[in-house]
Amino acid sequence: MTDFGSGPYRFRWATQHDLTMLAGWLREPEVARWWPDADEQLSLLRSDLGDPRMAMRIVSFEDRPFAYVQDYEVHAWQQAHLAGFPSGTRAIDTFIGEPTMLGRGHGSIYLGLLARHLLADGAPMVVIDPDLDNLRAQAAYARAGFRGDEIVETDDGQALLMVFA
Repeated sequence: MTDFGSGPYRFRWATQHDLTMLAGWLREPEVARWWPDADEQLSLLRSDLGDPRMAMRIVSFEDRPFAYVQDYEVHAWQQAHLAGFPSGTRAIDTFIGEPTMLGRGHGSIYLGLLARHLLADGAPMVVIDPDLDNLRAQAAYARAGFRGDEIVETDDGQALLMVFA
């Protein structure tokens, strides 16, 4: 597991030391809107830190941490809407935790960088499934190169399934 990045964007592995920062980010209104119940989310992140199936990263811009992103093989957890993808496909979940970094194009840039990194590392494709009502995320993912218009049912409700290949 190595850190990577391009230009001012850097990805590093999340650690126990990041949990306080992540707790603060999870309480930001825009994050809490899509990742509800900060205490439960933090508990899930804490348990995932030790799970080799989950790649958990902190994204920095010019050495300033501002976002969290995780990726995992789509068959690592049973999710019906991801079952038809080929083995090795990576799914992404993410949020921008620093409110001053929202709406500035950072999401589409770092997600494009990560998706290309995952493809170069052998993933046949990368998928993301924003909430159907999260239009900001959908637009950012489309600018990053994700495509798709299939509405799927997830454990959290309806989502738009988008693919980067």
